[in-house]
Amino acid sequence: MLEPVRDWFQRYFANPQIVSLALLLAVGAGVVLLFGHLLAPLIAALVIAFVLDGAVDWLRRLGMPRLLAVWVMFIVFIAGVALFVGGMVPLLISQTNEFMRELPKMVAQGQDALRTLPERYPHFISQTQVNGLMGELRHALAASGQHVLSLSLASVIGLITLIIYLILVPVLVFFFLKDKYLLLTWVAGLMPRQRALAIEVWQEVNIKFVGYVRGKILEILLVWAATYIAFAFFGLNYGLLLAVLVGLSVVIPYVGAAVVTVPVLFVAYIQWGFTSNFLYIVSAYVIVQFLDGNLLVPVLYSEMVSLHPVAIMTAVLLFGGLWGVWGVFFAIPLATLVQAVVHALRRATAPPEILP
Repeated sequence: MLEPVRDWFQRYFANPQIVSLALLLAVGAGVVLLFGHLLAPLIAALVIAFVLDGAVDWLRRLGMPRLLAVWVMFIVFIAGVALFVGGMVPLLISQTNEFMRELPKMVAQGQDALRTLPERYPHFISQTQVNGLMGELRHALAASGQHVLSLSLASVIGLITLIIYLILVPVLVFFFLKDKYLLLTWVAGLMPRQRALAIEVWQEVNIKFVGYVRGKILEILLVWAATYIAFAFFGLNYGLLLAVLVGLSVVIPYVGAAVVTVPVLFVAYIQWGFTSNFLYIVSAYVIVQFLDGNLLVPVLYSEMVSLHPVAIMTAVLLFGGLWGVWGVFFAIPLATLVQAVVHALRRATAPPEILP
């Protein structure tokens, strides 16, 4: 009865390369699961350093010394953070506060519109269904109000955390860029000697992983900019806030765009009703989503391993449940890592070819 288990164990764990790879994967997953919330600034700095390192290498290829290239990109990064914190954040806070103040009035207008649906479309919706929908809406608003209250009570802790991020993350980014090769050498010294299989997996994943992170950040910025330009052109209320939500929605494949569509349509309908401006906003939003899914994504992720949508959604659910926002953000490269590990194990355990 135990013979299949024993055969499987001997097949995979008799190879020291596989044991080393399994040990590294287990240690990495354990560290993230146990200490991920404490290491969040470190993870954020690593992600930013990944993005900036490509620009540093580009400057080096132009003949610039590495240290000077690091300083140039670090100054550009600090200037971008200062511009965002000093310019964008106050506007976002202002629009968020205004939206929260106007939300009860907007909900009341939405309820009035719902009450008219049974009269206008009696064959599709009944008054009972409308009453049930309004009851669920009131319950959701009450829960949201309690959540906002809890957030306000924790605002002091959130402010302290933000200050720590604003100080610690840039410092970590600088040292990750400046001492890149020193840190890589140090990490290599900590790895097991039997690490050829682990290096093989890393080489397969590295290019795709870095490309995905850079591509995802660029996609967020481009989708946000295109959406904001469209919303500002038509004068949609809370255009900056909604554009930021649309930009961030690309982090969650397939589901994000569907979820963020609700507030966009809700605000547009409350502002204009079912008029030409509403149709223009919907058309512009659909065009941006279409260009993102059919033009931008294929260009940015052309080197990523093609994963089935079911595999992508499974990765989002699994890694998002384990590691929260970071798990959702890295769901696709983590799925690629799993795929690379499976391929490496197959190659390592495949029987040798029989020569003729």
